[in-house]
Amino acid sequence: MRHIIHIFIILLVSCQFMTADDAPFCMTETLFDQNDKESLGLQRAQGTETFTIYSASDTTDHYANGAVMAAYRDRLYCMWQSSAKDEDSDDTWVAYSTSADEGKTWSRPLRLSPIITGCHSTSGGWVQSEERLVAYLNVWRHDTVPQTCHTYFVETTDGITWSQPQEVTWQDGTPIEGIMEQDPHRLDSGRLIGAVHLMPGMTLCPIYTDDTTGRTGWHKGDFPATPNGKQSAELEPSFSLQRDSTLIMTMRDQRSSHRILAAQSHDRGETWSKAIVTNIPDSRAKQCAGNLPDGTAYIVNNPIQEKKPRVPLVISLSDDGHSFNRAYLLRSGSIDDLSPQRYVGKYKTIGYSYPKAMLHDGYLYIAYSMNKEVVQYTRIKVSKL
Repeated sequence: MRHIIHIFIILLVSCQFMTADDAPFCMTETLFDQNDKESLGLQRAQGTETFTIYSASDTTDHYANGAVMAAYRDRLYCMWQSSAKDEDSDDTWVAYSTSADEGKTWSRPLRLSPIITGCHSTSGGWVQSEERLVAYLNVWRHDTVPQTCHTYFVETTDGITWSQPQEVTWQDGTPIEGIMEQDPHRLDSGRLIGAVHLMPGMTLCPIYTDDTTGRTGWHKGDFPATPNGKQSAELEPSFSLQRDSTLIMTMRDQRSSHRILAAQSHDRGETWSKAIVTNIPDSRAKQCAGNLPDGTAYIVNNPIQEKKPRVPLVISLSDDGHSFNRAYLLRSGSIDDLSPQRYVGKYKTIGYSYPKAMLHDGYLYIAYSMNKEVVQYTRIKVSKL
């Protein structure tokens, strides 16, 4: 009997270590001080700067979220979804603003999504190349039960005039019925890696295409999503690479583990492992991941062990993509950093929501919304990270 119990204990411990070993990456346990609610004990990187792109006022829309930046020709661009008051309301549209002075001043918001009767639009991110800038729009129909959403694109070659919207398509030419996640990543080969949330419901599906414009040719990656009611447990992914070219997908966990989920692919996004709970804390919100030019992996999120508020905003870094052992503060919860929320609305979370990052001209730019009513970005010189 003792022998059997001994074997059982060995097996139990082995399973626990197997689970830890299966995680594609981990965090140094002492990296964050969870007792410090404002900054987690972190400091800002030298030269960190923050700028405001849009701020709600009494005469404008009061809701703004889903900010994503792009650089094209001699301008910076930022898109976000805007509405009078509430998140994902029927009056939601996609706004964008431009800057000609490296992000110091910004134009008034312009309409990126055309008016389509019986529909509203949310932001889906950018794909840029030397020839064109493509913007994704998630177009939601109001007359379907359950509600449906198709991904469209508009594009520009001069940064001023935009095409009419067209549907983004699978490799067989059929339209994508789903919600395009906001930050497709381009591999060195030119392949684009992204994700959609398939309809009806919200089931995460990683996708990839070798059409460098991102307009067509999308394939579904093979990923064992975990059912979680009408959604999958895994939502809102982002992507990075490890030193051995393993592709990593980081995700929000709808099961409220308050940890980042991660899966990996060894064939450029065609097949994926199951999602594993990592030890990196998360407020259960959208995050972003990527690589600096030297290959260093980063994750930007709210690494707190509770749902609300989404404070602070932090960038964590790993030289090899396996061990995240240093981090910097981007935005804190201090009274001189986090402004009070000015307007009420449905799902208007306090704090810094839904960061998305891009590299440009030696800087890492991280766009997000503050209190879902102010669109801002924080930038850091890559050399300071």
